[in-house]
Amino acid sequence: MTVVAPTLVTIEDVRRAAAVLRGVAVRTPLLASETLTAQCGAPVWLKPEMLQKGGAFKFRGGYTYLASLGAADRGRGVVTASSGNHGQAVALAAKMFGVPATIVMPTTAPRAKREGAERLGARCFYVGTTTAERIARAEELRAAEGLTYVPPFDDPTIIAAQGTVGLEIGEDLPRVRTVLVQVGGGGLSSGVAIAIKALAPTARVIGVEPEGSPKLTRAREAGAPVTIPANPHGLADGLLAVRIGTLNFAHLAVALDDVVTVPDAALPGAMRFLLDRHKLVAEPSGAIAVAALLTGRVKAEGDTVCVLSGGNIEWDGLRELLGDE
Repeated sequence: MTVVAPTLVTIEDVRRAAAVLRGVAVRTPLLASETLTAQCGAPVWLKPEMLQKGGAFKFRGGYTYLASLGAADRGRGVVTASSGNHGQAVALAAKMFGVPATIVMPTTAPRAKREGAERLGARCFYVGTTTAERIARAEELRAAEGLTYVPPFDDPTIIAAQGTVGLEIGEDLPRVRTVLVQVGGGGLSSGVAIAIKALAPTARVIGVEPEGSPKLTRAREAGAPVTIPANPHGLADGLLAVRIGTLNFAHLAVALDDVVTVPDAALPGAMRFLLDRHKLVAEPSGAIAVAALLTGRVKAEGDTVCVLSGGNIEWDGLRELLGDE
């Protein structure tokens, strides 16, 4: 049987997504970190996607996907499965387009993400703790009610839209040499890697994932996506997918230089660092790239950018993780 290689997203696709998002999404800045620069011996910059609409990079993909739909498909209503941030993004985009949204989240979703989607008017279901359980329920709802499914990561439109994070980095810092980016299902990391390699071919792109959920590490070892055991209690709830997306892996295989893992124990310290030094509130997933530098899992080489993927964490959760001192 002939195996057909998937068509990969190009920088032109990313630029088209950027055109859709222009004037809608926030073009988040690059912030210089003097403290990390001094510690690492190389210039370090932060890309704060917690300043994005919906509090995370996911708005880029959610809005772009809904914009790509025909009016009839949007009008039937949309449904998605999400650990939280993608659900909020789809809920926000659906509200902007004036269509109903249904979000399926895990029972373990943080309160900030549950309440965020509900506040935006989405109908929410809380099912199980794994991606597979959420997707199965979302598919049931799609089939029963004729809804349009919005994929969280394994889709070319989503990859191109999340790649606008990398496009902005490459445009704002053409001399970039190292980019650290989160790995969950792979939408952000694959899009960023494609964009950075197009704009700065000699730059390193390094994926960062939790030690307890090394789905990309295992996939690289196996040469293909594999399913790993679920880790519902990991701190970085946005990065706990049990399998890297098939299309995402195809992109990462050609555009990612390396992947490292970071222990959960390092995440609160990185969150506190961002709060103390930069007045940025990062959720654990959002802080993991900085944690990779602070723990020495990655050495900064040349101008280094840490993507901060989001900041959706409620006050009580922040106090619990950082300690109420």
